[in-house]
Amino acid sequence: MSEAPMSLADRDLEWMQHALAEADRAAEHGDVPVGCVIVDAEGQELSRGRNRRELEGDPTAHAEIDALRAAARRIGHWRLEGATVYVTLEPCAMCAGALVNARVARVVYGATDPKAGAVDSLFTIGRDLRLNHRFEVQSGVLTAEAVGRLQAFFRRLRAAGEK
Repeated sequence: MSEAPMSLADRDLEWMQHALAEADRAAEHGDVPVGCVIVDAEGQELSRGRNRRELEGDPTAHAEIDALRAAARRIGHWRLEGATVYVTLEPCAMCAGALVNARVARVVYGATDPKAGAVDSLFTIGRDLRLNHRFEVQSGVLTAEAVGRLQAFFRRLRAAGEK
């Protein structure tokens, strides 16, 4: 007997677990715990990324940019058509713009970002009809886990007098 195909919601949960693991890796080197995984249209992993701003001293070293660059290198092209991006925090304007430029199909995220989020909170970059490309947005996947990591990270910084 063959196994029933995995539902989209189940796939989203599974891949978001991997993105959360990348977030944990970011926190290990002092970066805000945000992780990202990019999966192609066939459901195969293309790349992983995590925040590296502190590690690399680079303001553009966000998890999504890290993963987009790795995915493009892997396939040998900048167009990631059909890809789904799983990220633990709602993308900012820079990252949302990069996701439009990469032509991704879907963005799935965990925690909303009321101060910088650019796919739902402050802007709707991936769904703006004025842009040359749009992507589907799915929010709220493993939100509690993503928020918990962020809260714990900033709690530790405040306790150490750093924020």
